[in-house]
Amino acid sequence: MDFIRHHLQHADDHCQRTGRPFVTVSYAQSLDGSISARPGESMALSGRQSLKLTHQLRAGHDAILVGIGTVLSDDPRLNVRLVNGNNPRPVIVDSRLRIPLTSRLLNEGAQSPWIVTAQNPEAGRRRALESMGARVISLPSNKRGMVNLAAMLKTLAGLGIKSLMVEGGAKIITNFLTERIADYIVLTMAPVLVDGLHAVSDLGRTGTGDALLLSNRGHRWLGNDLIIWGELAHSSNG
Repeated sequence: MDFIRHHLQHADDHCQRTGRPFVTVSYAQSLDGSISARPGESMALSGRQSLKLTHQLRAGHDAILVGIGTVLSDDPRLNVRLVNGNNPRPVIVDSRLRIPLTSRLLNEGAQSPWIVTAQNPEAGRRRALESMGARVISLPSNKRGMVNLAAMLKTLAGLGIKSLMVEGGAKIITNFLTERIADYIVLTMAPVLVDGLHAVSDLGRTGTGDALLLSNRGHRWLGNDLIIWGELAHSSNG
């Protein structure tokens, strides 16, 4: 789709200006905002056409990022299978190096994953992952003892990543939005009601005057799914 190419065409300039990659948040949810029925469970929401769009987005980015919760629940490959294009570099936020050695990312991946963890990871675990081809990147923690996402983005930019697609899970999506380090969103809305785990929880906002807004937005139906996209902007910025 044309909007994919359009929204990524300035990724290089953005990276030079900000010192971090251009960040696209993309995920599928139900009408009531759920991405799964329960935490830790996988749930297929997107139709075939929407999945193809997701793979087009993947092919347009240098790297694709998920949290360890997504790896544990879905065991994803994070590659491009439904379209022609380059596979993005998988990046996993895994503060305690919990990724299973049997995961498909380590054993079937088109590109070896980069695993971002907190400082001073367990040495034996690190060696085991690196022996399987993974790159372990140790970074400072935030106040909650988790990986500092802003520091991670600067590190990724230094490693040549100019565009980053964030697919989940809920905590990762919420943290990128809360910390205002997401630039664009592509949302797939499936015509179902789940009443489960919401993709976005507390954004730390105080009201509509402190909301995240979409500018240069668009939408399109793909099969039964509604795709909504746009640039993320903070309302207090006018």
